[in-house]
Amino acid sequence: MEVLKYVFLGLLIICSVIHLYHSYIDDAKKRAVTKPFLLIFILLYYLCAAGGNYSIFLIVALATSWLGDVLLIKKGDFWFSMGGMAFIASHLSFILLYYTQTGFADINYALVIPIALIYCTIAVIIITRVGANVPKVMLCLMCFYLLCNSSMNVFALIQLTEAPGKATAVAYVGAVLFFISDCLLFLVRYYKKKDLIYKKHFFVMLTYILGEFMITLGTLMLHG
Repeated sequence: MEVLKYVFLGLLIICSVIHLYHSYIDDAKKRAVTKPFLLIFILLYYLCAAGGNYSIFLIVALATSWLGDVLLIKKGDFWFSMGGMAFIASHLSFILLYYTQTGFADINYALVIPIALIYCTIAVIIITRVGANVPKVMLCLMCFYLLCNSSMNVFALIQLTEAPGKATAVAYVGAVLFFISDCLLFLVRYYKKKDLIYKKHFFVMLTYILGEFMITLGTLMLHG
């Protein structure tokens, strides 16, 4: 299992580099070829590295993220909504992961509440930017989605403040990167200013891959 761990890590790196290259040159067809493998390799890496001491919540989170990736390959608002619902399930699973790893006995509200408000403020700004170009029913789903992602980040922050260390810090940075990725994705899809640097999927996928992997790595370090 130790050897397989590095095999899947290597495959993840290779697949990620290829995917990011095609994202950078904006080749949607070739991006679609590698995208379904990203979360599969992260999940296989986790299963091999955990050595039986794994969390079902993280497995579900990675699996539903994979489903979201596959659904988002298709074009159109319907598939974007289906992918969003899969990722909502992923964020809820991440929340359960953090919840089971946190005691909630000594929450630093003076830190957590202001940062939670920052997440909410950013979410409102993103929704305001894209709102005019999104169907109203879908806009409600997007608001709920960003609420779930923000909540996932807050739970990761609570875990970090209750058990400060490299493991929880890595997991929290991963959560932040996931939030950045989702905000960028909404702007890429629905913000109409075409001259912005993030209009390609490169930064969306770079922050997404790093985010998912760092959450996984942080969990491994915490249980190691």
